[in-house]
Amino acid sequence: MVISRTPFRISFFGGGTDYPAWYQKNDGAVLSTAINKYCYITCRYLPPFFKYKHRIVYSKNETVSEIAEIDHPSVRETMRFLNIDKGLEIHHDGDLPSMSGLGSSSSFTVGLVNALSILNGTPKTKREIAMNAIHIEQNMIKENVGSQDQTAAAFGGLNRINFGGDEEISIKPLILSSSRLESLQNHLLLFFTGLSRDASRIAKEQITNIKDRDVELKLMHRLVDEGEAILKNNRKGLDEFGKLLNEGWQIKKSLSSKISNPYIDDVYKAGMQAGALGGKLLGAGGGGFILFFAKPELHKKIKSKLKNLLFVPFRFDHLGSRIIYTGNDFEKF
Repeated sequence: MVISRTPFRISFFGGGTDYPAWYQKNDGAVLSTAINKYCYITCRYLPPFFKYKHRIVYSKNETVSEIAEIDHPSVRETMRFLNIDKGLEIHHDGDLPSMSGLGSSSSFTVGLVNALSILNGTPKTKREIAMNAIHIEQNMIKENVGSQDQTAAAFGGLNRINFGGDEEISIKPLILSSSRLESLQNHLLLFFTGLSRDASRIAKEQITNIKDRDVELKLMHRLVDEGEAILKNNRKGLDEFGKLLNEGWQIKKSLSSKISNPYIDDVYKAGMQAGALGGKLLGAGGGGFILFFAKPELHKKIKSKLKNLLFVPFRFDHLGSRIIYTGNDFEKF
């Protein structure tokens, strides 16, 4: 048995420039961090005592005899990609709900690639795990997803991730003093709006609009540079980072009509009126989690203003996708 633990992520700047449709012709970049909310994948070879060959347990329970019969797209295509031919049992558990803007689908795929590779005796590097997950989601499942979520989940940490060029994807960890990093974390608040949405459907419109959003996407790329510069300059106050988040949110909303809605706009307005300097709806949009940036002394007021929303405390994750358990019985039936 193998258990993987893979973090979810928060993206601050640059979302939208990580779609291949953009970065294969232009440079792309995001500034993001993994957080200590996780996706857990448990895998083992299934003994041949059942009428079925594979059992997959998530929000539903699948028992099938052939890989082609598996409904869960990530499980089905990951097993195909890794050439799994033995019976498997796979369980998924998550700290936070799916379809909520924290890259949970990609964390699942990353964690599954990691766990099955270990179970199969073919461990992979973090980069290999990320690139495999990107290939599975974009080319095999054909989801409308970018390339930042898989990379953030595999590597963990606070990073600038660059897209395009010879390497296609490169990871640049942001090295901050412990006090600077702590201060950044202490300025952030995360709330669940209560709305779930299909990120691929929302992203489809955004990808379709890419050819008409050249100015906006280049501005979003510039915000990555500015956000990185603020964090790395200890003489700059972090208030500027919060204000930049607000600027980025206004640009992001213009990329697609499905990114925001009146309810989200009201939540954002309430948070800003209570003292937040900036924020954004995370992920493709339409619902999920909303992030605010505010001075710590104003957090109580903001929580009170948004008391109808679930507040989710978090810290940064620095380890990425990890194997947290390996049993000693790897014999294949």
